[in-house]
Amino acid sequence: MNQPTVIGIDIGGTGIKLGRFRKDGSCQNTLTIATPQPATPEAVLAALLSTLAELDPEQTALALGVGVPGPVDESGKISRVAINLCDWQDVTLALWLEGKTGKPTVLANDANCAGLGESWIGAGRNFQDLILLTLGTGVGGAIIINGKLFTGRHGAAGELGLITIDLYGHPCNSGNRGSLEQQVSIPAIRRQGHLDPQELGHLAESGNRQALDFWENYGHRLGAGIANLIYILTPEAIILGGGISQSAPYFLPATLAEIEQRVLPTSREGLQVLVAELGNQAGMVGAAKLAWQHYMSKD
Repeated sequence: MNQPTVIGIDIGGTGIKLGRFRKDGSCQNTLTIATPQPATPEAVLAALLSTLAELDPEQTALALGVGVPGPVDESGKISRVAINLCDWQDVTLALWLEGKTGKPTVLANDANCAGLGESWIGAGRNFQDLILLTLGTGVGGAIIINGKLFTGRHGAAGELGLITIDLYGHPCNSGNRGSLEQQVSIPAIRRQGHLDPQELGHLAESGNRQALDFWENYGHRLGAGIANLIYILTPEAIILGGGISQSAPYFLPATLAEIEQRVLPTSREGLQVLVAELGNQAGMVGAAKLAWQHYMSKD
């Protein structure tokens, strides 16, 4: 007899990943499709429905979880805005999918899904309380408390990249100045190091002194930001994801040194700082975990 499954969906600006997952996190099958262009709500919904029919032809999946690139309302039903998609404003995506498929459906921000994925079967699987930081074009975040996403009263908590590090620092798209994102994101690295992170990583690997110094300074800036988060949440683990985390061997020692210097031992006792394991599958995996939690909460 086939084990029950749910479907996790990760909607990105260029691609959509879908996968069927059992309750233990094992994956039955996956599909990836190009995001329709322009990515209007109607076009994305049509693409999802046709792909769901292919992924789950007998319609046996119990529930759907969907990661979207932007904030979600507190009910997990409405995608508030997604700047990488077209005409995407207060889209009732979960309600549409429930109406078309008859399956309970829940949405979450893609960074939150990535954090949930890592906490389920990735680098955070041995912890109940953790933080995920995604270091990429922006700096996303997810907070997991007692194995569940913490999203706050209005579903907008966990914007960890927007905390202030430098009072008079570089302007941020959020309206802030000197945010953590403006210290450790890809644009920040290009601005400070005049090269892409991948190039700086290759140079560091070859022993280039300037690149090694750059990553050491980067690690200190990241550590200062993480110190603030530790004091607020005292997690068991901090997971570093996103493309920049590939250079962790060159910046993590400085990050750990900065945390040790800035954070009282009582607030970091047993803390582990780890690199994410699921790569670009994390959002889809976390969306499936979200679907399982949503389905189980209805019993």
